[in-house]
This record gives sequence, C-alpha cells and structure tokens, in this order.
Amino acid sequence: MKESPASAFATTSEELSSVEGLPAAGLSEHDTAPLIAALERLFRAFSGHVSVRLWDGRTLALGTGQVPPEGPPFTLFCRTPNVVRSLLGGGDPLRLADAYFRGELDIEGDFFQALSLKDHVQVLRLPWQDRWRVLLTTLRMRSAAAFDQAKASLLAPQVQAHSKEENREAIGFHYDVSNDFYRLWLDERMVYSCAYFERAGMTLEQAQEAKLEHICRKLQLAPGERLLDVGCGWGALVMHAARHHGVSAHGITLSERQLQEARARIEAARLSDRVTVELRDYRDLPGECAYDKVSSIGMFEHVGLKNLPVYFETLFRQLKPGGLLLNHGITHYTEGWDKTLSTEFINRYVFPDGQLDTVGNIQRHMERADFEILDVEAWRPHYALTLRHWVARLETHHAQALAHVSEATYRVWRLYMAACALEFESGDIGVYQLLAARRIAGGTPVPMTRRHMYPPG
Repeated sequence: MKESPASAFATTSEELSSVEGLPAAGLSEHDTAPLIAALERLFRAFSGHVSVRLWDGRTLALGTGQVPPEGPPFTLFCRTPNVVRSLLGGGDPLRLADAYFRGELDIEGDFFQALSLKDHVQVLRLPWQDRWRVLLTTLRMRSAAAFDQAKASLLAPQVQAHSKEENREAIGFHYDVSNDFYRLWLDERMVYSCAYFERAGMTLEQAQEAKLEHICRKLQLAPGERLLDVGCGWGALVMHAARHHGVSAHGITLSERQLQEARARIEAARLSDRVTVELRDYRDLPGECAYDKVSSIGMFEHVGLKNLPVYFETLFRQLKPGGLLLNHGITHYTEGWDKTLSTEFINRYVFPDGQLDTVGNIQRHMERADFEILDVEAWRPHYALTLRHWVARLETHHAQALAHVSEATYRVWRLYMAACALEFESGDIGVYQLLAARRIAGGTPVPMTRRHMYPPG
C-alpha cells in the first residue's frame, strides 16, 4: 500500500516541542547581528508593523507602522535561523510555508492577518551583497530543528496529463487522509464544498443543509427521477435528494475512504434501495440518456483544463434530452492556469490536479458541448465564510486532529483553508453555480422566475 500523506508528513508535536526555545548550535550574538540588521533593512520601507520573535527569545518590531495599543495582532516566531534565511533570501512565501509546515516557523495571534503579509513578502528584496552575507552566516549554523528530509516531504504527486491513474492518485492524496480528520471540522453531513448562508447567523450545519436544498430546487427534482452526482464525496447530496425529493440517486467518487463512509451512511439511513455510490472515473460512465438530472459539486476543478471538453460532453451524454445539469465549482479571475505563487502552492501541497479558469471560459465549454445555459449564480462570499468556519473548527480540534494526522498535515490544512478564505474575500478566486440543460428543439421549458429556487416565507 502506498504511503498516505498523513504518514509522509513526519513532523510531530513532540518534534516541535523539542525545537522551541533552543538556540542553533554554535550561535553567538556576533552571528545573529547581521541577520537582525538585514531584517531591519528588509522591512524599513514596509508601511505596516511586523513583530518577529527569534529563537533566543528576543522580539523585533519591524516596519514603519504603529503598534496598536492592545499590542501586535500577531507575532512570527522563528524557531531557527533557517526561517530568517528563507525570508531574506528573496522573500519566497512558499519557502516560508514549508518552514511553517515543518514547525520551524509559528504564527502566534491572528492567523488570517499574518497570512495577509504574503503580498508584501513577495516584493521585499535585499541587495545581493546583504543576501550573500546572510547566506554565509546561516550556513555556518546547525539548525536545532533538524529533521529527516526523506520523511518530512510534503509534496503532492505531480499531475501532468490528468490521466485516470493520475487523477486517482491525486484524489487519494487529498481525500484519503482520514475520514475522522475531516469529521472534526466539517458539518455533520460532511459536506466538503461551499455552504449557503441565506440568512445571517446561520450555523455551518444549517448553511450546508440550505445548500443541498438549494441545489435540489434548482434542478427541480421530482419523485421518480434519476439523479447522477459526479464527485459525490461522502454522499450528502444523493442522500438529501432521495430523502426529501423522492429521486433515485447514484454517486461516483475516486476516493476509497469517501466510498466506504458514504455506503455506511446510506445503509444506516435505510436508503440503499434508492441511493447507490461507486468508485468510478467520470470518463468510464456507461450508457447514454440515463439520468434526468446531473449534479457536479466541487468536482470539475480536478479534471484539468484540457479535459473540460470531454468532461462536459460526458455529462451531456448522460442526460436525457431536456435534462438539467448543475455545475458548481471554483473559478479564477484570469484565464488559464499559469504558474503563480497561488497555483504553485495549491498544486504542490494540496490539490495536485487542481486547475481553474474564468467563469466565462467554463460557460463556453458548456455551450460547445451543446448545453443551454439557464442560470448563473455567484457564491464567492459564501465560500469565504465557509472556510472561516472550517478553520475555526479545525483550530478548536487541534489536539483531536493529531490523533488522526501529523502536526504537519494539520498545518497544511490550516494554512490552505485560511489562505483560500482570503483569496475569496479579495476576489482573486470565485465560485459559481451554472445551471444548464441538454438542448432540445424549441428550447428547454424553464420557469419564468427564480421563485421555485427559494422556500416560501
């Protein structure tokens, strides 16, 4: 059996505690002087305030901004000089992220506000003479956070062709970490996609139930119809659709652990006569005109941009003429999936097969597959709020999470979800529900208003 991400991330809470407070071997005040001077020069033009605590207990106040009366909102704790070298050697936030995953860097205080530094760090630069001096200084030091590089690798498997085998491995990397780990911070139905906060003050459970119901209403599900859910996760939507709308539902996934959990939940709910799930790639779906409705929630981001024509043609083929498709997924504000800090981070640590495009390009692919676009709804603020709920729950269950995954795995998920929340809030990424129909002669009959999508009252 291949090693799971949880076992590959070697850093543990015990290893982190062994690092804290220990100076690097052979480190003297003479050694640290050039590092501190370089840090001060690096941030001298920074208009904000950054608090940095070093491995020897000293705290530096950097930047030209004023410290709030209540104190700095966060402090960067550099447990070893290696972190300072990463920061000074070109300001690569991915190197800093890797240091955070390994436990060499910690963030004390407002985690979200600390992450907002990434845009500033990317443009911070020192003259090459200063960088060279820092490099020589830190090379002479042995880090107290020594770790086995072979065991501490956080890198996801590379995906190049988005083949069936690559997609299976990529899905396993992300989703097969541990069902119990996901259970700690998802809602009780384990819905791992954007919730729908239709009213102020809704809990995550209420918002996820509202999302499932909103999808079913958009699809105008009716008793006796057949629903296909592509990328069904732990089975929440197929179960909701069968229980509350009387359909026969079938879900497909590439995750072994999701499949096991979904089948257990379906059996416990006594829905096995109406709900089925299986391990299947969407490209292997048999038949044609087999379903009245198709849903794809948070799945098409994994298929690869070059495979979008095949993806939408496959879903089109599964639908009966006039049948409806709801495609829900994340989009990017720029076309294509060029190499940037954000795309590199996602593919390196989180979703090795993830690729996004603009909502306009996604619609174009759907229309080229002969779908008729019926409705487009933007959900960007909803996903930002969903992610903040997930991060808060994950942080609350930090100790319990370490019973299922390593400290490094916990840190990857915490950083990735918090960073994504900020990306949604800034508008760099969005999420849309696209409702479409398999085109028929004379056009698809549609309601004159959106009233059917919303519950009365």
